[in-house]
Amino acid sequence: MRKNILTSSIVLSLIVVLSACGAKKAIVKAPSVSTVDTVANKRAENIRLIKSKDVNFRTLSFKGKAKLIVNRNVNDVSMNVRIQRDQKIWISFTALAGIEIARVLITPDSILLRNNFQSTYLAKPFSFIQSFSNKRVDFKMLQSIIAGNTINDFTVEPTTLDVTNGLLNLNGARENLRFSVLYNTLFKASEVNLNDVKSDQALQVNYGEYQQLNASLFPSTLKIRSMSGRERILIELSYSKVESNLSMDFPFTVPKRYKLID
Repeated sequence: MRKNILTSSIVLSLIVVLSACGAKKAIVKAPSVSTVDTVANKRAENIRLIKSKDVNFRTLSFKGKAKLIVNRNVNDVSMNVRIQRDQKIWISFTALAGIEIARVLITPDSILLRNNFQSTYLAKPFSFIQSFSNKRVDFKMLQSIIAGNTINDFTVEPTTLDVTNGLLNLNGARENLRFSVLYNTLFKASEVNLNDVKSDQALQVNYGEYQQLNASLFPSTLKIRSMSGRERILIELSYSKVESNLSMDFPFTVPKRYKLID
């Protein structure tokens, strides 16, 4: 695997978001029709409704497997993910043979990436992630996408919240970034689209069925398509065991022999 492919694959997969796997929780089936009267001209009420479905957590922990296709390069990896709300996201990438190939620590200000496969590491400000996506993508947006939660910036006017056949559809723009979010009958996101035509970047996230996590709902599957310049990424993910509000560590050290790369 070429050096630039591995590094860009990991960075872009973080922007596109992650996966989880373990002992299955019960899937919550979305009803065929909406069970709540969504009224098109009651924007504030409907925004409160979808926000009420968000996962409330102090920490999140989950493991997973994913098929990552970057252009024509196919990689099967496992991931161990830990999140401390609004502070840090820690990910360990493991090959199917059980060998850790990379470790990442993201904060609102920075990203650290240790590439065990190449014995290199990357230390960049958070704006490095934005250079692959859009400057509107911040730590809290990344965190919300992972959890399947509402992206708060998208709910602030000017945006439109339409109702078609009982399904809510949120649309809007922030400078060059155009976005849309389609919700299912559980009032959880089923599809998120981000498009920046000026910089030739696009991202589509499709959420599958949801599973119970305490009193909330958490995604069970994701399909992600990303385009950034000539890079094309497809990720197929499945969530299962997800735990919240546990005490956890976020270990990240770099061996002295590792080389810093740009």
